Amino acid sequence: MTVQEFYVRFKGPEETPFKGGLWKVHVELPDQYPYKSPSIGFVNRIFHPNIDEISGSVCLDVINQTWSPMFDMINIFEVFLPQLLRYPNPTDPLNGEAAALLMRDPKTYESKVKEYVSKYATKDAADEAGDEEDEESEMSSVGDFDSDDEEPAGQMEV
Repeated sequence: MTVQEFYVRFKGPEETPFKGGLWKVHVELPDQYPYKSPSIGFVNRIFHPNIDEISGSVCLDVINQTWSPMFDMINIFEVFLPQLLRYPNPTDPLNGEAAALLMRDPKTYESKVKEYVSKYATKDAADEAGDEEDEESEMSSVGDFDSDDEEPAGQMEV
């Protein structure tokens, strides 16, 4: 059984409290891809109801509800993940604290997201994330993060 895996840099979408964050995202493609959805995990920490804070894994139910064999990696990084960060689903949480906070006190939720972004989602944090686990991992890059222009997640370079 061969599993393809790689890393992609992902920028927090504009007009969300995740804006300005940079995450290293681990993608694993199963043998049955594209008929079976990939598994996706954030390597550096993120505060979100549908993402496990410790493991970083994205709720598979959420991926599978929207997954189609017509999708490709660009769909995931330009459509699916930005939508997930924009519209969290607190009714199916992997992070109960984030879900409860979002429903009870959206302003505090937003400031906690921003606190995590400034602590854990800097360029340095993304570069260092997971290094202790896997020195060999190849990093793919979505767009160019050194420029200051306000582009969406950009073309994916593999």
